[in-house]
Amino acid sequence: MRIDSANFLDRKHAFDHSQPACHCSGKDMKKDAKIYVAGHRGLVGQALCRALRERGCLNLCLRASEELDLRAQNATDRFFLEERPEYVFLAAAKVGGILANTALPADFIRDNLLIQANVIDAAFRSGVRKLMFLGSSCIYPKMAEQPIREASLLTGPLEPTNEPYAIAKIAGIRMCQAYSSQYGFNAISLMPTNLYGPFDNFDPVNSHAVAALMQRFHNAVLAGDPDVSVWGTGTPKREFLHVDDFAAAALFLMEAYDSPELINVGSGTEISIRELARLMASITGFSGKITYDRSKPDGTPRKLMDSSKLLALGWQPRLTLAEGLAQTYAWFKVHGKQQLK
Repeated sequence: MRIDSANFLDRKHAFDHSQPACHCSGKDMKKDAKIYVAGHRGLVGQALCRALRERGCLNLCLRASEELDLRAQNATDRFFLEERPEYVFLAAAKVGGILANTALPADFIRDNLLIQANVIDAAFRSGVRKLMFLGSSCIYPKMAEQPIREASLLTGPLEPTNEPYAIAKIAGIRMCQAYSSQYGFNAISLMPTNLYGPFDNFDPVNSHAVAALMQRFHNAVLAGDPDVSVWGTGTPKREFLHVDDFAAAALFLMEAYDSPELINVGSGTEISIRELARLMASITGFSGKITYDRSKPDGTPRKLMDSSKLLALGWQPRLTLAEGLAQTYAWFKVHGKQQLK
């Protein structure tokens, strides 16, 4: 990977001679506003694009990673100078499950720090009206008091299996807050719980819990396997939110929330991995035995977010976990093979 170098004075000169910055509330986001969804081909990016189009926002500015490497500062600056988006949803990130985070810690911290720094800075300097930064529930301490409040940030040690990724996301939050404090840049930070849904990563090595289990049970049904092995003890509890519900919350907050303080986005309900496996078996039609591989890590024992701040603003999730999983499995049976290519 080659990262372009950039002279700060040259960048400052280029941006200073651009249109004046206008960092405003998102309440007046028009349907014809130019909107950049960074990471539009990922799980969240796809959902954001669907939600925006359903809302009538069709002036979307999209670039695949092959067209624009957000890790490269010069390329990112040039994109913002040429395109001048008014609103930015920063959903681009390097993501993965426990195995990927453990195997590639340098990649996770380097790539995410570069993407965040380049996009946030270029967005501010080019006059973006408002930016939404997508964080992660893994930013909170491993043993944070449950449900996890926003105030729990930096109050204890992180989960070791994804610490580099979490540190990068924390830096992104602090960068948004610093640009808000120093420059008045309207940048909000959303902390989603565990997301799932169409266009999830179903890779057998790098996927998260829902996608990994869905593929494992689906393949077992097709092969007629008598049992399915699940990582860990099955006792950890997790909260899950369908990605379309998250996208609806993101659009809601882009217009209704202007505070630099981070805000949790979750369903408010939790389920053990053991219960999730049983539910997945039921949805996929698997009738065999479920075993647990205790040699594999469990990760954080419990992770439920306190989303009371969001709920108080008037937003509610639409789908139950069972409904969301059934919809996702119906999509996976049609599109799953293409996702794994």
